[in-house]
Amino acid sequence: MKQRKLNGIVIGSGVAGLAAAIRLARLGYVVHVFEQAATPGGKVNEFRQDGFRFDMGPSLFTLPHLVDELLDEDLKFKYRKLDVVTKYFFEDGTRLSAFADVDKFAREVEAKTQVSEKKIVAYLKHAAMVYQLTAPIFIFNSFHRLSKLLTWDNFLKLFQFVRLKAFSTLHKLNEESFKDPRIVQLFDRYATYNGSNPYKTPGTMSVISHLEHSLGAFFPAHGMYQITSSLVEQAKRLGVNFHFNTPVEKVLVEQKRLKGVVVKGETKTCHVLISDVDIHQFYSDLLPDKRRLARIEKAERSSSALIFYWGMKKRFDQLDLHNIFFSRDYEKEFSYLFDRKEITTDPTIYVFISSKENPDDAPDEMENWFVMVNAPENVGQDWERLKLETRRNVLSKLNQLLGEDLESQILFEKTLDPVKIEDRTGSFQGAMYGPSSNSSFSAFNRHPNFRRDLKDIYFVGGSVHPGGGIPLCLSSAKIVAEMVEEKLKIR
Repeated sequence: MKQRKLNGIVIGSGVAGLAAAIRLARLGYVVHVFEQAATPGGKVNEFRQDGFRFDMGPSLFTLPHLVDELLDEDLKFKYRKLDVVTKYFFEDGTRLSAFADVDKFAREVEAKTQVSEKKIVAYLKHAAMVYQLTAPIFIFNSFHRLSKLLTWDNFLKLFQFVRLKAFSTLHKLNEESFKDPRIVQLFDRYATYNGSNPYKTPGTMSVISHLEHSLGAFFPAHGMYQITSSLVEQAKRLGVNFHFNTPVEKVLVEQKRLKGVVVKGETKTCHVLISDVDIHQFYSDLLPDKRRLARIEKAERSSSALIFYWGMKKRFDQLDLHNIFFSRDYEKEFSYLFDRKEITTDPTIYVFISSKENPDDAPDEMENWFVMVNAPENVGQDWERLKLETRRNVLSKLNQLLGEDLESQILFEKTLDPVKIEDRTGSFQGAMYGPSSNSSFSAFNRHPNFRRDLKDIYFVGGSVHPGGGIPLCLSSAKIVAEMVEEKLKIR
């Protein structure tokens, strides 16, 4: 007897949706991906202009094995482990190269600050311990299922819980670890990797420094968008059907069971549905649920971003792939972001120049600058005013720290603000990572990857467990695929 074909639908083609589609196809499903935009990738996208290529969103590649395991051998792309993860610039003139090699980084810090090598090595050793204790529970598992949470291994980890500093803030941990405010600020910055506030987010966020310095930071040979293009190619090879410019209008449920979706007024039935849209959009538009929506809206949002894309006339040899120019008053900066919902006049500036690694991303002797400052979510601010003021402040700060007249070097400019981020990606209020992680219980408050009361509906992406950023989004797809596979075995 011929086995019945199972249909799977994925809503959204961000990296989590693409990974979910690949995993569903490998489980034997006939997969259809419906995407409202004209191109795949969500936040991991690109644009080209006048011989320049820009990655529009995420710029740091960690845990590359999560991509490798999705791709056939001949589709795996080359990526290089960075020798210098980030170059840091401080207002007092200090410049630090954050070498990937822990010992080399520690020596660099000791040579230029009052912090000893031993302090840096000990801190990163602690961060490695936090990763080993938390990653199996909070990153690569669905702790919303008791069968996965209540294990003997997890029980043994409870005895080491106090070492995680979960009830201390990241800033407090860093102050206790280092006396030099520059190094405190450097390690406070890791809170921004998921759009949170170092003065509120738990000390466990130190784990991100372990990803960069111990496990490694990488860069794809042809830029971050190569992650998207490779996943799309793999999905198509497996027979995944893509439908672009085709938003899902409604999710259909009858008697607590999935029926399908409505697309262009037509019902498309399926056996499994995976949503890669922002969870707020899902409950406001696709499967309206006022109670769940109210809970989501009550949660504090993560930060967003204001990005300037600059085509630059010349090369800047003092800069690297990733560069950070710190503000004078970090606490004030985060108070503006999360309390006043504004951008301070002296923001920390991130400059990402992919042409440092891939010269094809800019014409000869030129560079493509991705210039970003953290911004609050959109709550109706005057963004035209904020863009003009922030641009002026950014140029002033960069000119001062680099000794340049950057305005004269800009060939063209594009901008991306929280309003456009929400419009293009569906992220509620333009918050880049969904809810913030500004409390010890934030991880537990994220929406699970499934619904106990609705069978065969699953959730992936940055607004649900385990969180935002490429590695966590890929992990969400893996968690969901494992649940789908478990159900297949039962059927």
